[in-house]
Amino acid sequence: MKKFEYEITLHPAAEFNQVAYFCNESGQCNLEEVPQNQVKVLEGLLNQKGQAGWNLVQLSFGKDGLMAFWKRKMKKD
Repeated sequence: MKKFEYEITLHPAAEFNQVAYFCNESGQCNLEEVPQNQVKVLEGLLNQKGQAGWNLVQLSFGKDGLMAFWKRKMKKD
């Protein structure tokens, strides 16, 4: 049976101030135009974690930043 480990990482809004969503003060987020440099920031994060063997499960955007949920297969004991 395959075994997995999980990791949750937090990334402040300052890193991703315009990635994919604009969030108002109440936390409601809408898709907006995404500057290319912000796409590259997110792409860099995904590539860095991917090279370490992590698979992205989900990204959650909020007014304070984003939370990323990762999963990877555990190495055999």
